[in-house]
Amino acid sequence: MSEIRIRAAVRDDLPRLTEIYNYYVVHTPVTFDVEPYTVEQREAWFAQFGATGRYRLIVAEEIVAEKNGRVMGYAGTTRFRPKAAYETTVETTIYCSQGAAGKGLGRRLYAELFEILKGEDIHRFVGGYVLPNAASEALHRRFGFKVVGVFGENGRKFGKYWDVCWVERAA
Repeated sequence: MSEIRIRAAVRDDLPRLTEIYNYYVVHTPVTFDVEPYTVEQREAWFAQFGATGRYRLIVAEEIVAEKNGRVMGYAGTTRFRPKAAYETTVETTIYCSQGAAGKGLGRRLYAELFEILKGEDIHRFVGGYVLPNAASEALHRRFGFKVVGVFGENGRKFGKYWDVCWVERAA
């Protein structure tokens, strides 16, 4: 019998986080990165997260027989834009491993992420997801995100142009 524990990400998680992300880079249009990352290339990305503050990263880890298992997904918040006036707006990110997709893990990750960010100096959460993506649309709607616009054909991957839906919600 296994269960899921959600906790803050640690440096030792980076290889697995990179593996999860690279699946989407190689096989899907949900990220507009087109080349897989090495763990070393993801170091700077990981360094932006802290134990406190606006920019957090959490993981869902499968626990099997009282032992730590594999990380099955992650969610976090990053800086939206570099200009100072944007500092209270954060962009959300969430990825689940292929074996965990569609099983409610994203919902659990987002619920925990928004809970731990209560009280932080955040005014808005924003997110973007490629269309079509019914799972991301439903997840964001469930957490109170509202569509603010669609950027038409603003990314090209796999020889096709993709639209991106942008959503926001109050903190």
